[in-house]
Amino acid sequence: MITAQDFGDYTLADENILDVQSIADAAMTTTQSITELAIRFFLNLLVCWIIVRLFYYRKSHRRDYYFTFMVFSTAMLMLLYIMGNVEVGVGLTLGLFAIFGVIRYRTETVPIREMTYLFVIIALAAVNGLAPVYKLVGATGNDPHYVLNTGAVAIMALSNLLVVLLIWILESERLLKHTSTKLVLYDRIELIVPERRAELIADLEKRVGVKINNLEVGHVDFLKDSAFIKIYYTLEKGQTGSVDTLTKAKDFVEQ
Repeated sequence: MITAQDFGDYTLADENILDVQSIADAAMTTTQSITELAIRFFLNLLVCWIIVRLFYYRKSHRRDYYFTFMVFSTAMLMLLYIMGNVEVGVGLTLGLFAIFGVIRYRTETVPIREMTYLFVIIALAAVNGLAPVYKLVGATGNDPHYVLNTGAVAIMALSNLLVVLLIWILESERLLKHTSTKLVLYDRIELIVPERRAELIADLEKRVGVKINNLEVGHVDFLKDSAFIKIYYTLEKGQTGSVDTLTKAKDFVEQ
């Protein structure tokens, strides 16, 4: 007569047999591994190129960040993919890149737009490097093996597409007219008083060549007869003002 205890022992033994003989022995073939890597690599490369080349570089024309984004994304994908299959895990991988980022960027002010794009490509590299591409079938039988999980690949591709779509929408809004600022070191400090504001605006518009919406008077140096003035003006469609706030030659990177 079979008791409940016997049934429990049988179940435990059966689970051990499945773990050792079926699941542990199941492994992807070389062709499957190459296919998996190719899917991850080319999908990530395509999406990263679309984001960097068509959205970021079209406005900024920063070749240094273009190179950084493309290489950073590919390296991140490869590191996550390789280390995701070994014991060190993903946590150490992300920690390494965090350390690299601190070492590289701690002495340089990275513009918020560039930093945003950097985080986006890192996030996409993590998605493309860790999302499941193959699934195990036949684990309870005598022939466990891996097959391409088309549903997971479709979800991974859709995730990339949604990010690209969001960036496209937001960047399209940036193409519309919007307010920008410019720092001006002004020499006619006799015009900075409130009662001569109209003269100040007229002089600045003539000398700077933009229609000023508003302005703020900052630091005033009476010894050198100069003052910092922050002017607000409207950018036309397609224009950018990425260097408007630079005041020193060393802050400008010639591309």
